[in-house]
Amino acid sequence: MTDDQGGRPAARSAARSVARKLIASRLVSGEMTPGAEIGIHVDQTLTQDATGTLVMLELEALDLDRVRTDVSVQYVDHNLLQTDERNMADHIFLRSACRRYGLWYSRPGNGVSHPTHMQRFGVPGATMVGSDSHTCAAGSLGMLAIGVGGLEVAMAMAGEPLYVTMPEIWGVRLTGELPPWLSAKDVILEMLRRHGVRGGVNRIIEYHGPGLASLTAMDRHVIANMGAELGATTTVFPADDRVLEFLRGEGREDDFTEIVADPGASYDVTEEIDLSSLEPLIARPGSPGDVVPVRDVAGEDVHQVVVGSSANPGLRDFAAVAAIVRGRQVHPRVSLDVNPTSRQILLDLTRMGAVADLLQAGARVHQTGCLGCIGMGQAPAIGRNSLRTFPRNFPGRSGTPDDLVWLCSPETAAAAALTGRITDPRDLDMDPPALLLPPRSAVNRRMLEAPPPVDEARGVTLEKAPSIGVLPELDPLPSELEIPVVIKVGDDVSTDEILQAGARALPFRSDIARLADFAFTRLDEGYPERARQAGPHAVVGGRNYGQGSSREHAAIAPRHLGLRLVLARGYARIHWQNLVNFGILPLEFADEADYDRVRQGDVLRVENVRDALKDGNEIDVRNLTRDETYRARHRLSPRQRDLVAAGGQIPLLRERSARP
Repeated sequence: MTDDQGGRPAARSAARSVARKLIASRLVSGEMTPGAEIGIHVDQTLTQDATGTLVMLELEALDLDRVRTDVSVQYVDHNLLQTDERNMADHIFLRSACRRYGLWYSRPGNGVSHPTHMQRFGVPGATMVGSDSHTCAAGSLGMLAIGVGGLEVAMAMAGEPLYVTMPEIWGVRLTGELPPWLSAKDVILEMLRRHGVRGGVNRIIEYHGPGLASLTAMDRHVIANMGAELGATTTVFPADDRVLEFLRGEGREDDFTEIVADPGASYDVTEEIDLSSLEPLIARPGSPGDVVPVRDVAGEDVHQVVVGSSANPGLRDFAAVAAIVRGRQVHPRVSLDVNPTSRQILLDLTRMGAVADLLQAGARVHQTGCLGCIGMGQAPAIGRNSLRTFPRNFPGRSGTPDDLVWLCSPETAAAAALTGRITDPRDLDMDPPALLLPPRSAVNRRMLEAPPPVDEARGVTLEKAPSIGVLPELDPLPSELEIPVVIKVGDDVSTDEILQAGARALPFRSDIARLADFAFTRLDEGYPERARQAGPHAVVGGRNYGQGSSREHAAIAPRHLGLRLVLARGYARIHWQNLVNFGILPLEFADEADYDRVRQGDVLRVENVRDALKDGNEIDVRNLTRDETYRARHRLSPRQRDLVAAGGQIPLLRERSARP
């Protein structure tokens, strides 16, 4: 008797969920006990251009000859606005690095990484890590796909396992079927309404039950994608008939392997959602977790509606909007912006006549890419409501400091585009859209460049423009820390607030010294200068510190400015690991009330740091300014303690390679 994947002996006595099957099939170290560190073999990697340049510099620093994964793909989807030379220079560098190290290269305009990878490379049963927090969307195909920092992706390309804390498995049973005017976005918004942005921390969400039969693979992508907003490690669905149907439509049915939960499989946490009981939902400005029924906020004026992003990337999402506005005109106050998520989806929409319907209704059709989702264009006016089918609405992420961004389904977005107000789509004076989608997609492989053979690749030179910098030198953790608190922040601070995205900052993503000028400036414009003056320093944070994007720039840029210690009430998973990867010590208050006792400017002292890390999981942090001592915890494994002590992953590898 063997497990469904990988040929490992399966337990005869315990029925397994999909998530446990996937982990067991690639487990290389540790025990599958929640809270324990495990190592997982990685089959595929995904990088995108906002994070990929650092990954390629890390491959160079690791002196890698060629990637050792089955498939690694570099997408260019985030930084498509070429307002100066930097974005195109990065694209040239990325292509040269793909050719040198053996990655596939997805050209600008080919599509957003997550749906495009699902269409062209996703394989049930495979493991994947990506330097984008929404990598978890591939769980829609029955993959174990986890968003991580770029350095962990580089290590996976080098053949190293991914180390994670074994999560609890959260089984969500779906029953019923979605009513007319609702879609998959309303399902994940319901999860966020119930549990907020911290509900999935240290959990894998696994959807199961009879309600799955009514959800296509791309519907599941919508739900899996925004599992990241719940803080989940990842989301998984079974690889069943709906996944086979999707792969057949992409001409890849031979890649299908059935992976379903065993009868009687149990879960660490359970939940149930009756799809037929749901109503249209919307997240209010400021947080994906602030979700209310659309009818509760109906009537508010709307000035912009944006459709697209990896959170609603499917052909049906765009086709639904086109069908709703067909023969009608967008409200004169509203800008309806459409970002197709892949070139082949744009081709399908064109062949269906949906693009003509959108244009005739007054929509503006943009190039395929992330764009407005990360503040690269389509910034809304200050104080004017913008409804978006996006995954995130953290303050300022849109590119407008005082934005009012709401998150909703394509149906709710289209209703607002027509009426000029937030409107429950069930209140429109029309029948629900009847969609007839083509059974086979307009498969497009032309903008995917395969890696060259090994001998040819070794002759490729990396093409670095002056705008592409180098990784900063990372010194070891001192034996003692006596450092000031340069900034104190509150709960749920996102990586967009630590190191902003958008058209101002992201063009400098390849030059850490310049990018550091933007660190924390959404919260405090004085941080970069104070940090430079202080040198080694600390940051104090609230709960869920570092939620959101996997962008490791949010760790490495403050590290460049001298950050050595973060003391917080709690952390988001990916950012916590990014801090560790770059030699920043992440500690948690043992007593959360002590957070209120620390002030910006206080000087903190930690004695014998290296010995303290080895002695246990608790460390004393002395506040010299207030003559107080706080008990703090760390969650570092022995492997991670070595990382932090060495100053980060790359210094540790260099140190080990230098040993005789």
